[in-house]
Amino acid sequence: MVRKIIALFALTTSFALGACNTIEGVGEDVQSAGEAVEDAAD
Repeated sequence: MVRKIIALFALTTSFALGACNTIEGVGEDVQSAGEAVEDAAD
């Protein structure tokens, strides 16, 4: 289970960092990554 969460977080983070262009975009991407990990933990 922990492995799946870490893999999901790493994948989401890599997409988020590749997609964002501004500081605001970084904040939104980090927030969405955190929500994805939170949802996976449930």
